[in-house]
Amino acid sequence: MKAGHSPVNPLQAARAPDLAGVVQLRVRYAECDPMGVAYHANYLPWMEIGRTELLRTSGVSYGVMEAEGFFLVITRCEIRYRRPVRYDDLVEIRTSVQSAGRIKIRHHYEIALLERHGRAPDPSDPAVPADGVCAIGTTELACVSAEGRPRELPAWLTAK
Repeated sequence: MKAGHSPVNPLQAARAPDLAGVVQLRVRYAECDPMGVAYHANYLPWMEIGRTELLRTSGVSYGVMEAEGFFLVITRCEIRYRRPVRYDDLVEIRTSVQSAGRIKIRHHYEIALLERHGRAPDPSDPAVPADGVCAIGTTELACVSAEGRPRELPAWLTAK
């Protein structure tokens, strides 16, 4: 390292993440039960994908946060299932920051059906919700240290 230069702390260099984002994914066969319906527990990893990609808009990955001693643990999770998502459906995970405090951050999710059987869903089909949203969820995450003790979220994470 050159004289007068110090390493850049990736958390200090980060900007605030976007307040909302969208990720699309295709439901895989392994995520479904024998009837081809996405197993309910698979919605949790989809929501995690949504929030980690939202975090990535700050220029910081969750791995970097962990390396800096900031861990986000789920303290509350709710999902309301409105209609089934099926094998090979294309879904959109819409993630938004609902609120953020000193230690906790709350996200809202919508899992919307974009494509079924290779085309736009048929709104007259009773298996398709009128607004396209098949599930709605929320999570609350608390920031903790490597020892599991509560700690303040990085300031840039709650700046907006």
